[in-house]
Amino acid sequence: MNALPRLTVGLPVYNGENFVVEALDSLLGQTFTDFELVISDNHSTDRTEEICREYAARDQRIRYLRQPRNIGCNPNHNFLLGEARTPYFKWAAHDDLYGPELLALCVAVLDEQPDVVLSHVDKAIIDEEGKVVHKFDYLLDTGSPDPVARFRSLLIADGPDDEYGVMRTQVLRSIRPKGSYHHAARPFMSEIAFRGRFHQVRELLYFRRDHAGRGDRRATIPALSTNLDPNRAGQGTPRLVAEYVYRYFEAVARAPISRSQKLACYRLLVGRLSGSGFHRARSRNSDPNWSAGQLATTDLPVSAGTTRGDTTS
Repeated sequence: MNALPRLTVGLPVYNGENFVVEALDSLLGQTFTDFELVISDNHSTDRTEEICREYAARDQRIRYLRQPRNIGCNPNHNFLLGEARTPYFKWAAHDDLYGPELLALCVAVLDEQPDVVLSHVDKAIIDEEGKVVHKFDYLLDTGSPDPVARFRSLLIADGPDDEYGVMRTQVLRSIRPKGSYHHAARPFMSEIAFRGRFHQVRELLYFRRDHAGRGDRRATIPALSTNLDPNRAGQGTPRLVAEYVYRYFEAVARAPISRSQKLACYRLLVGRLSGSGFHRARSRNSDPNWSAGQLATTDLPVSAGTTRGDTTS
């Protein structure tokens, strides 16, 4: 490994003893090895710290950090981005699994295509035992050279976890940090897409775990947002929905695109919110796993050497 690696993999975790070993094994088993794995333990109370420290002692690529208190899921994600020292960055969930070629293929795309800001692979859902139960077809137009088309595709859409792709660190640092209201990933990904194309590697190498401990299983928008950030406790649904919608307008205003393109995006946003999009903006569920039109049942096995869920990481 070089003194300064080319990629930072940021892994937020909270009480992840049930799955973190599998996630670490699949990340450390990647064919691309020039990366640093930074773990931010969100003040876990189970064996997570012990497990992660054992791995860090065995592999010099791991840097283990422990929060002095539970700062919430999304602040923990943002903290990891602040720790990155490399040109490329990727978030990884402690309960997901990653095919051995995932990093190599995604890094190669960013190396070869300067206009691509994010590269990801095809995704499947696995159960608690690691069995593939569903495969997603990537239907978004995020690879278009037109930023308006990319925005249209991502607007209030249930995306396929693009936020867990390999991204250019400087692009992530040019936008606002991820918020802690429900559906926060949607306007966040729109801001990234305004800065360049995404590239989807059509190989099934990302396995997102669905299980009962996922943090997005909260019953209400306030409960979900409080899980994302404890400072949200006591904030009501109207404020949280308004913040989510406002972030879209802010993303367009900050976008490095022409005035005519911004006007086209504002029209798309207003049109969507005046229709079914407003109902979806108020829906509690932030889980894209069962989005109609995105899902295809499959009996594919998990690839050898591979196998998310979101507790309060």
